[in-house]
Amino acid sequence: MKSMTVRSSSLDARQGILTVGGITMRAALGRSGIGSFKREGDGKTPRRPLRLLYGFWRSDRGERPVTRLPMTALSPRMIWCDAPQHPAYNRLSRLPMAASHETMCRGDHLYDLCIVLDWNVTQRQRGAGSAIFLHLARPGYQPTEGCIALSERDMRRLLSVAQAGTTIHVK
Repeated sequence: MKSMTVRSSSLDARQGILTVGGITMRAALGRSGIGSFKREGDGKTPRRPLRLLYGFWRSDRGERPVTRLPMTALSPRMIWCDAPQHPAYNRLSRLPMAASHETMCRGDHLYDLCIVLDWNVTQRQRGAGSAIFLHLARPGYQPTEGCIALSERDMRRLLSVAQAGTTIHVK
């Protein structure tokens, strides 16, 4: 599958519908909805096409997903730097790191399956937003910090048809 679309719900801008092929899936979006101008910490899901680059999974919590995307098993030292002035900004890094970062092996299961979306990754700008992922949803599809989140069942369904270069069109 080369393309999919996510749109916000008409009832709640923080909820979305992801469509791939003829299948629709419920999704959680950023706490500030979808926005065209994205900045670090604003809670917006960026409005633009986002390529799926590669992903991670927690091997201690589940099997490797069936997908053609490159996948890496997470380790406890893996982090994602969200400090705009740090050289590793919006990059996978390893502990120890004093700069602000997000732990990839979370206690809450959100990153048990996590796909890096090409927001500010291949052409990085300081402060333009970091750690925009496709990851697992919280119970009740609570809003994200700007990511797109699905149930584990839907994530595995999506990953089974995804490949490097698959694009999510955020509208």
